[in-house]
Amino acid sequence: MTRSRFFIAFTIIELLVLSAFYGYSLHLGKEIRLKTLPARQNLVKRLGLTDFAIWTEARYTRHPSQADFFSPFQDFPLSLDHFPAGSMIAPATNPDRSL
Repeated sequence: MTRSRFFIAFTIIELLVLSAFYGYSLHLGKEIRLKTLPARQNLVKRLGLTDFAIWTEARYTRHPSQADFFSPFQDFPLSLDHFPAGSMIAPATNPDRSL
């Protein structure tokens, strides 16, 4: 067997194994989500959580519905936003009305 055929056969076997792992993870993940969903809903209701956290880096990207216009620039008004999430999410349009 030449080296190129060995490489192609090995790559195909790896792709098959990877596909099998991916399919199994989808099946297993669905079962886990169905089992834990009622417990998570109960926890949210008990704690009174309002919003989900999208990013963990800056307080104005954690809950965009509760952010102010000036919160990215509170530390230094002329500074640029140094968190990557700040460039991916738009600021709240009317923060006063979302409360």
